Amino acid sequence: MTQNEFSRRSLIGGAAALAAARAIPVRADRDDDNSHSAPTLAYVGAYTPNSTGFYLFQVNPSDGKLTQLKIFPTTTNPSWLTFDPQKKNLYVVNEISNFNGGTTGSVSAYAIDKPTGNLTFLNTVSSGGAGPAHASVDNSGKFVFVANYGGGSVAVLPILSGGALANASDVKLDISACSPACPVGPTHAAKAPPGSFAISGHDAPHAHMIHSDPTGNFVVVNDLGLDLTIIWAFDKVNGKLSSPKTFPSSAGAGPRHFVFHPNGHWFYSLNEEASTLAFSTYDGNGTLTPIAEISTLPPGFAGTNFTSEIVISQDGKFIYTANRLNDSIAVFSVGGNGVPEFQSTTQTHGDYPRSFGIEPSGNFLYSCNQRSDAITAFRLNGNGSKLTFTGQYTPVGSPAIIIFLG
Repeated sequence: MTQNEFSRRSLIGGAAALAAARAIPVRADRDDDNSHSAPTLAYVGAYTPNSTGFYLFQVNPSDGKLTQLKIFPTTTNPSWLTFDPQKKNLYVVNEISNFNGGTTGSVSAYAIDKPTGNLTFLNTVSSGGAGPAHASVDNSGKFVFVANYGGGSVAVLPILSGGALANASDVKLDISACSPACPVGPTHAAKAPPGSFAISGHDAPHAHMIHSDPTGNFVVVNDLGLDLTIIWAFDKVNGKLSSPKTFPSSAGAGPRHFVFHPNGHWFYSLNEEASTLAFSTYDGNGTLTPIAEISTLPPGFAGTNFTSEIVISQDGKFIYTANRLNDSIAVFSVGGNGVPEFQSTTQTHGDYPRSFGIEPSGNFLYSCNQRSDAITAFRLNGNGSKLTFTGQYTPVGSPAIIIFLG
């Protein structure tokens, strides 16, 4: 990815098994609970040069305070982190486009010492395309999936014995999901807020997220530039993708990240440029049926906004999404028919929340505010329906993601 591409994404437009991977437990109103567990460890990915690598923090279970324990120096832009299912290994995406002098990004593998959170470097391999922005591990723990934003492609990286990575077993261009090729979407999102100039992502294909479906038989990809969710059949033995099906977003919406409901049949996709949350049903066999699309912004909002992250509670009752420029976390309730209902937004007390995470007890949410170089902490109240700012700011240069070892 070129410096101009990186600047545009970072400063303007962006950057069931799946439910378990991105879902969080929500347990709130526990101020009277004195049986706090041992401190949780958290890893934070970030953008260089404001950061010098990625970070290890300790989470205080009583007040949510983050205490920095260590910085792991690394190459440029360790902007996405993911665990294998057993949390024995950490995989770090380096959002670059010049790995080993070539035109791809890279992914690095580390072994985790669980008592301390210390890491042992294993190896680094090509991501199979330029500017990787997202990675996940398949349900079996045998493959890492990578979404290459700059390259408009996805890759499958086999995990070797001990957690190191092999070179890609498959790489697919997102445009190959259509015949003869998938076209890019329109510049302006049809359902964007009035006055929006969120127009940065429709110059080319841009794979933004990749993850297994709940069955593990299919791999789901959101491509922002193509306005498509692409679902590939997955060969779990040979690590190959085939037989793609495509499902369009609303025009120009720019699908970014997604989650499945714990029931495995409700699918929620966050649209970066329309600032909407789209709900579809999923048949478990690679097919989505669109149902509804609603705004992530407070009533009456006008102007430009870019959404970033989406998380669903472990019980499936709440969905949380992040708004950049509006700089807020939106909360949605999920009813018996699966349709999300907007509840409220809470300001992040920081600029441009690229991502956020909720620690394992479900008591605290952490917003990674990329432009203000800080993580802000919030207590979850009302059984997960409300966020209350704790007043805590943790300095981190250009934070991009926080994940928890617990």
